[in-house]
Amino acid sequence: MAGTVQRRRLALPAAALAGAVAAVSTGLRLAAYHVPASLSLSCALSVLASTVWLIAHIADALTVTTYRCQAPGCDFRVRLRITDAAESRRWQKIAAEHPSHGYRP
Repeated sequence: MAGTVQRRRLALPAAALAGAVAAVSTGLRLAAYHVPASLSLSCALSVLASTVWLIAHIADALTVTTYRCQAPGCDFRVRLRITDAAESRRWQKIAAEHPSHGYRP
């Protein structure tokens, strides 16, 4: 479990580093074509944001377990991160047996 926490803590700085590299690369490529600085900056920042979001989203998807209700039309779900087997099993049962089953007042 400690290894998972360490990997989770390293995911955001790694994503930021990869995003910064991609942003600088994009900015330099645009500068080579004499694109105005304001446009180059906005493109580089959008590449930075997109890269950080994508890597963080992938890291989250790899470390999160999701349990959903199996009843038709029910959108109840539970997302767990860093739990032991007993806790995971307990939430799996809760997702299967919850009382609301998609009821929306």
